[in-house]
Amino acid sequence: MSYKFLLQDLQETPISIGTDKGLAKIGDALVNLSYSIAKSIIMSKNNDTNKIIRTGTKVSKEILSNALKQAGLKYFAKKRADAHDMANTVEAILAYLWLKNAISLDEIVSFLSEHLKGNLSNRKDEIAIAIQAFKNLLLHVKSSLPTNTP
Repeated sequence: MSYKFLLQDLQETPISIGTDKGLAKIGDALVNLSYSIAKSIIMSKNNDTNKIIRTGTKVSKEILSNALKQAGLKYFAKKRADAHDMANTVEAILAYLWLKNAISLDEIVSFLSEHLKGNLSNRKDEIAIAIQAFKNLLLHVKSSLPTNTP
């Protein structure tokens, strides 16, 4: 099913996409779901007991805001954006691309699971690893994003 109609009234400019609160809300669910599945895949593959591990991890604003800055996409956020605003921007970007069918949930999960390398059991390490994974995801999808300004 196509959900593109949800973007009909959206100006397709970086700032319009990155500051849309509705997109950020949809993206919040998308980001947390995809990260939880990807982390569950990695944790299940990399444990000594061969147990399936299911996680319900929320992605922090620290991870997403750093990923946005490192990917060079801060121009999608409003001026003077704080970490919360920048995290919402990442969520809005990913929701926008998902709604446009430019990326699927499966592609996001696969991409994140391929890039989550290291010790996810240690929270400090996990944060650094997740920042890199989301930065790489943003760089991967960057060419699908509009570059025009209003």
